[in-house]
Amino acid sequence: MTDALAAALTAYESGRARPEALRYAFACACAQRVRHLLEDEAVLRCLDTLVAYVQGQAGEEALERAAREAAALANGHQGSRSLDGVGHAAVSASYAVANALAGRALQAADYAAYAAVYGGGGYGAVCDPASFAPEKAWQFAMLAQLAQAPCP
Repeated sequence: MTDALAAALTAYESGRARPEALRYAFACACAQRVRHLLEDEAVLRCLDTLVAYVQGQAGEEALERAAREAAALANGHQGSRSLDGVGHAAVSASYAVANALAGRALQAADYAAYAAVYGGGGYGAVCDPASFAPEKAWQFAMLAQLAQAPCP
């Protein structure tokens, strides 16, 4: 599924003056979708910086600073203390934010999908590939919607 999403992103990016704008917008949308799973206020602030960047209200320097902070926070996340491991969704959501801030849209989408599925069903759900179908369908639809917006 990631290969198909990668192909769609590449196709939508072609011919754009700033293809990275679509990449960041898509990565941001994926990370925002799992915002409710984030546990750390600092990661939330990093995500807010990404939102501001996508909206043209923050510059490259702020984006780079937030990307470094989010990566450090994701790498230092303590993991889940819950018996069923559902708390691991917060770790994956943190990695979704870190990857989104770094401009790695496909990785952000993968981590966000994993967080959403893990948060909704725990370990058993992530072992079933069919559990990811609704999230991946949302991602394809969101990418198509963002691609229809005027080229920045």
